[in-house]
Amino acid sequence: MPTPAPDGFLARPTSGTGRPVLVLHAWWGLNDALKAFCARLAESGFVAFAPDLYHGRVADTPAGAEPLAESVLQSDRTMEEVASAARFLQERAGDRDAGLAVIGFSLGAYFAMAHSAADPARVRSVVLFYGTRPGDYREAKAAYLGHFAERDDFEPPAEVDKFEASLRDAGRPVTFHRYAGTGHWFFEPDRPDAFDRAAADLAWERTLAFLNRAV
Repeated sequence: MPTPAPDGFLARPTSGTGRPVLVLHAWWGLNDALKAFCARLAESGFVAFAPDLYHGRVADTPAGAEPLAESVLQSDRTMEEVASAARFLQERAGDRDAGLAVIGFSLGAYFAMAHSAADPARVRSVVLFYGTRPGDYREAKAAYLGHFAERDDFEPPAEVDKFEASLRDAGRPVTFHRYAGTGHWFFEPDRPDAFDRAAADLAWERTLAFLNRAV
């Protein structure tokens, strides 16, 4: 029986099928910028699905986003929703056994890492945008790519270095990039105080190359 459609946004290439990429939103929620990112992935030949972990709520300020983020971090259902979204995506991609890529932005990066540990048989690659999740990844099977800011109060460079080393110690293929002169949210065009076009373009190119190699 097909997995019921979760709340979220699905983007498909013109062919209708492609390799599946699960996209997990930042603490802003499933906003237009994230939907545009999914559409961009579809234009590159992937089937992208972004589950709406906030179920219709979207924030535009840190003060509005923080309680929403806390609600999903504290909920026992969030990881179940991520897993259900992954199943739904793989069915819509046309191959339930295809390797899954997961991309997480900030808050979403936390859940991307958690899902890679919870479903190692399916998750083959993970892309992190300025987000981490310390944990035990010795049973994970994914390769990891990370995009991190030079100046970031949410993800201090020393902690990112420690996290990268822990993944390497767990035997995982990992490449983390640091982008000079940037801060948190540098990839997101709807955050004009943080967006850095040159860094965002480079991160996009690196992400596509990684997905095409690893998925």
